Amino acid sequence: MPIPTSFPALRVGLLIMAVVAMGWGALVLLVRPSGDRDWVPEQARMPVATMAGDGLRLVNVRNARYRSTSDFDLRWESREYRLDEVDSAWFIVEPFADWRGPAHTFVSFGFRDGRHLAISAEVRKEVGETYSPLAGLFRQYELMLVLGDERDLIGLRAAHRRDPVHLYRLRATPAQARALLLALLEKANALAERPAFYNTLSANCTTTIVDAVDALAPGTIPMSWRTRLPGYSDDLAFDLGLIDTDLPRDGYREVHRIDGLARDAEAAGLEGKAYSAAIRSRWAGSTTSSASR
Repeated sequence: MPIPTSFPALRVGLLIMAVVAMGWGALVLLVRPSGDRDWVPEQARMPVATMAGDGLRLVNVRNARYRSTSDFDLRWESREYRLDEVDSAWFIVEPFADWRGPAHTFVSFGFRDGRHLAISAEVRKEVGETYSPLAGLFRQYELMLVLGDERDLIGLRAAHRRDPVHLYRLRATPAQARALLLALLEKANALAERPAFYNTLSANCTTTIVDAVDALAPGTIPMSWRTRLPGYSDDLAFDLGLIDTDLPRDGYREVHRIDGLARDAEAAGLEGKAYSAAIRSRWAGSTTSSASR
């Protein structure tokens, strides 16, 4: 049956749809990501990793000291690690809305000497810019990976944004943790060399981790709405057996909530290894399956 385009309202609707489609096409074709903008200070530097054998050198590791979310002292550090000392990988979930769906996720890697390195895929904001999930669908933000101290990346969210933070050890061998770390560092290097856009659904904090895992072990994390709504990503990881716990599904999240521990650690002035140990103190000397609040 022919579409009755004689109706004025339908004609206007089709015209609007055509204009929107043309505008989207122009956006895709013409807008390009850039590494040269007036970035907010805490995202002004892109991290770079260099590897030589088992030696790892990182430049522009962020280790800020916060008095509030807008008042802080920035520290950019160069750090050296050994890849053969990577012994654990951790998954962090920070819900930040009145409903569970919106959340930020990132990972942290533990080394045998007690140090931890956190890696967070984020919207790289310009001065005066705020995040909008809708704008994130339309090439309005670049993507960056922040490499940082746990006291920075976890403390900012727990102690100053006052958001709940959940910390999970992943069920990964040291070799698997090392491979994931290298995959994310390669992504960080690629973004430093060739900027790319953030996308709310397809290139966000969680999909960046999923893509790295999938490149190493295809099919480990199937396509799911729970990677698009990261507040549910820990349930997906639990269901897939990726979280190192024997706790029941209806109780594991609360046991792994550590924002109170993070606030206590920061109030005590703990840094580095001491801070990382303190936020994991609930499981010290026991397995995650036997931990309790």
